Amino acid sequence: MLTSCVMALCKFTVSFNCNPRISPLCDRRGRLTALLFSSLVLSVAVDSKSFADPTPAIDKALASCVLEPGPVGTVSRIIDAETIAVDDGSDIRLIGALAPRAFDASAKPATWPSETAATAFLSELVLGRRVRLAFGRGPRKDRYGRYLAHVYLAEAGTQHWVQGALLSAGWARAYGLPGHFDCATELIAHENDARRARKGLWAVGVYRAKPAARPQALMRSRNRFERVEGVVASVARTASGVYLNFGQDWRTDFTAHVPKEILKLHPDFAKALDQFKDARVAVRGWIERRNGPMIAITDPSQIERLDATNSPIVGSNSPPRPNASEPTRSLQPDPLKPYIDDDANKNLPDGPTETRPGGLDL
Repeated sequence: MLTSCVMALCKFTVSFNCNPRISPLCDRRGRLTALLFSSLVLSVAVDSKSFADPTPAIDKALASCVLEPGPVGTVSRIIDAETIAVDDGSDIRLIGALAPRAFDASAKPATWPSETAATAFLSELVLGRRVRLAFGRGPRKDRYGRYLAHVYLAEAGTQHWVQGALLSAGWARAYGLPGHFDCATELIAHENDARRARKGLWAVGVYRAKPAARPQALMRSRNRFERVEGVVASVARTASGVYLNFGQDWRTDFTAHVPKEILKLHPDFAKALDQFKDARVAVRGWIERRNGPMIAITDPSQIERLDATNSPIVGSNSPPRPNASEPTRSLQPDPLKPYIDDDANKNLPDGPTETRPGGLDL
């Protein structure tokens, strides 16, 4: 009965206090705090639950960034920079925040400074402290039995977002897995602030955006998570989906592929892709070899238009269209420079206020 009443209050609150940065279902009146407020109110109903008894499935009617509060526990061990263990033996993967690893630089395990620094930061932040899990719409556990959750410090009445802290400090990159792209806009916004300031891993050349114009270099990043930037040469529609081609020869040049299943799930995004020809675009994801290097798109948030003035809304997790009076901004003016110049990102301009973080980190 209590849960039903609280859920009704959450729906009422979201309907009147919703942030367009987090969901396109909202209007532009800047209604921000109720998304987390709704979750905090709902937590009253689930605070007594244990890790063996997760909270009910998320209400599909709520906005995409509303997370379902879960159980509380004390962090007993730091497994790595994106995985923690709690006092009942459960492991939790910090979904949405990809930690640096030695593999990123082909270094030996436990020798990569970015990895050890990120692990130390996470340890200082959460080890020995009480945390609350929060779940999105995807599966709550992976094949290894780890919880896939957003994590909040839950002490003295505070609810600080651990993923947001890692991203803002520059010790993680924003990413998603199929079914786990909730709050992608907020994750990317926290990452963008750290990237502009060259904090943490962003001071290391390995993690700078890679130019689409260098497909051979991209092939050396095969099976690694990368952010690739370049100008779309052509947009091709086939029976399997849409290809964004970043060169004249799709057999060798970098390509982003949007499968037909994703197009059906995001019809506005599917229509907007036709406008991407000659647009400057950033694509994030794991590099695969499909003829040339390719990134498979499983959510619209993986593609960002950098020529923001005329950028359409391209998916459920994308920020609103900037005001037409704003000047065009590009995070990387020269597609080759960040690959060869360590100071390429030194003086990047701030992005539009709509893409700045804040919606979850209360």
